[in-house]
Amino acid sequence: MNKTSFSAGAMLLAGVLVAGSATVAVAASQNYEFQPVSTEVKQGQGSLVSVRLVDKRTGKPVPDAVIFTTRMDMAPEGMEMMTTPVEAATSTEPGVYAFKSDFTMAGGWRFKLAAKVQGEPDTVEGEVVLKAAP
Repeated sequence: MNKTSFSAGAMLLAGVLVAGSATVAVAASQNYEFQPVSTEVKQGQGSLVSVRLVDKRTGKPVPDAVIFTTRMDMAPEGMEMMTTPVEAATSTEPGVYAFKSDFTMAGGWRFKLAAKVQGEPDTVEGEVVLKAAP
């Protein structure tokens, strides 16, 4: 075996290992899902929205996640650029995360979230679709 074929084989093996570990890392964050506590919200200012973060392997809520990104927009109505601020609120139920938002229009709203879960190296991302009604 010459140096060239050995180097090519080593590079191929390294590429397979890197690709394999990337797949495992992505799979870990796929074990979690954000679920709406209710898909119906009240149109208006300061409406409460609650989501549950669930470990899909066990079906149990995940307490103590750190939610660091939120975005509320009207993508379901074809108006992704129409956004409204989201503010954290208090929740007493473990694994349920509460927020307040101003739903200025009735219709479909998309709530995108990103969180860090203890023991997981990757960010858990998800979205739920809500319906604002007067």
